[in-house]
Amino acid sequence: MIDTAGETLLFVSGLAVTQGLVIALLYLVIRAFHRRNPDGLTFLLNFLFIGAGGSIALLVAKYEVLSYFSDAFGFELMRSLGGGSLADAALFVASDAALMVLALAAVLIGWWLAMRLIRRFLAPRPALPALRWKHLLWLMLPLPILAFAAGRSPDVRYGLSRFNAFALANGALAGITDIDRDGYSWFTPQIDLYPFDPSRHPFALDVPNNGIDEDGLGGDFRFSGKAPSDAAPRLPERPKHLILVVLESVRGDAIGKRVGGRPVTPVLNALAAQGTFVGEAYSHVGFTTESLKSLFSGRLSPGRHGPSLFRDLKANGYRVGVFSGQPESFGAISETVGMKESADVFIDGETLKDRRAFGFAAQGSILIDGRTLLSAFDRSFGSPSAWQRPVFLYVNFQEAHFPYSHPGTPRLIGGNPIPRGKISAENREWVERTYWNAVAYDDRLIGELIGRLKRLGVWDDTLLVVTADHGESLFDDDFLGHGHVINCQQTRIPLILSQAGAVVPQPVGLSDYRGIILRSLGATLPLREAGGPVFQHIGSLDAPVAIGMVESGGIWTTFRFETEELWFSDTRRRVRLADLANGSREKARAEQLFEEWARQRWLVRSTRSGG
Repeated sequence: MIDTAGETLLFVSGLAVTQGLVIALLYLVIRAFHRRNPDGLTFLLNFLFIGAGGSIALLVAKYEVLSYFSDAFGFELMRSLGGGSLADAALFVASDAALMVLALAAVLIGWWLAMRLIRRFLAPRPALPALRWKHLLWLMLPLPILAFAAGRSPDVRYGLSRFNAFALANGALAGITDIDRDGYSWFTPQIDLYPFDPSRHPFALDVPNNGIDEDGLGGDFRFSGKAPSDAAPRLPERPKHLILVVLESVRGDAIGKRVGGRPVTPVLNALAAQGTFVGEAYSHVGFTTESLKSLFSGRLSPGRHGPSLFRDLKANGYRVGVFSGQPESFGAISETVGMKESADVFIDGETLKDRRAFGFAAQGSILIDGRTLLSAFDRSFGSPSAWQRPVFLYVNFQEAHFPYSHPGTPRLIGGNPIPRGKISAENREWVERTYWNAVAYDDRLIGELIGRLKRLGVWDDTLLVVTADHGESLFDDDFLGHGHVINCQQTRIPLILSQAGAVVPQPVGLSDYRGIILRSLGATLPLREAGGPVFQHIGSLDAPVAIGMVESGGIWTTFRFETEELWFSDTRRRVRLADLANGSREKARAEQLFEEWARQRWLVRSTRSGG
């Protein structure tokens, strides 16, 4: 928050200089293309159309993006939600772009009509400012000083970065002064204190035990231990069947939830009472692709061709089936964990293109109704003969995916679903009711799946695991969706095992699931230390927007790099890293968080290099 006179003056000065610089530059460039009549009405119209109209269009586009993604939106978040593809992420964002296209067409028609009028009728020459290229120097001279000063004030830097003009100008300065070409300089949000050493900069990989703090956080990283083994564990001669159900975007508080006096998940409530219910299960990242990779691989950021449940169970003689309402090639999920290569039966959002609920092109928006998946299950596993050897089924129900309803969704909670165009904070209760109706449909589908297993006579020999890839904010924390921030709504997920008395450390992260499931099937694997925190991050692991850890009891410690703020959920306190008192409990928690981030990055490097 900009709350002092000095910050206000710096913010206003930085905004005025950068906005003025961009406007002046645009003025001179457009004028240079009108050499024959540089002071005519045609030039003025084009300058206003491109300058003012372009700026308004960018602001409208940004508003539309932020209205869905929130102010936490950024390049890495966009890439993550697009499954690693910026093109697919752009399609996802642009799914409601029809009105914007119509508005752009109307503006272009207006411009064309204005040009026709100017060329047809004589008009006096307007009095335009006598701006020359040399005048840009007067605006450029104070720019480095203002940008550097703004960069050292997190509140001012964060505020100015919301404006395109400052972001462009500061980005140019950062690129020019990045002497060692490591991506950081005196004008990046995290200043490079070693401008001539490319191995030392913000987000540098901290090499353990070498006496050097490469990333400038928490001192030299101390690491002990070794990377987990890639070898597939051996299971008993006749292990149980395994069915792993992943529910897209289902929150941890779905279990036991009631809406209008009606339980949302009666089937899962009963399963939790009879089996093992884990109340503190979390996604590491809050979005689909990396969540599923962690779930299957047992690692926070797995490389391709590493260990996974698919490869483990295939090596132990399982017949593998995939029934997914999404395309499993999205973000290279299938390729990373060996899904399609291991599957005897493979059905997903791409193989069932003709059964998609929506025709939209973005992979992240593809959805197949769960009843279609159950019909496919009947064709491949609907007879007792299909269960003569151990079976592993991965089932992914997409019913709670945004916009929380699709044609054919039954009305179980009551009321009509909210139309996509009306989803907004003002209609929060309608959004919530539509969402919980989708979760109730998930619950019904699981009940139908269990009914099939009982009729086949294999239920008693089956381990059923039900979980989710991430949670979902429903404007109850001022956000909509997932992957924006590290909190309970977006990262806490349900975890239920049909097997009673399963040993599960709490809190538990998705990367712990592989070990939990294999141990429940009879494998001998080490158990993660009970009570240890679950690490979380937004954006890529190597250059995250934010990092966090959640301890037992749902206690979060998070750090956002752009604002340099730490948040402690138990005290509801936000504090700058530089303001933490040495020797305080908060300082210790911050250091533990940075240490865990360094450890996770080093584990990724070790596992991928075989070290």
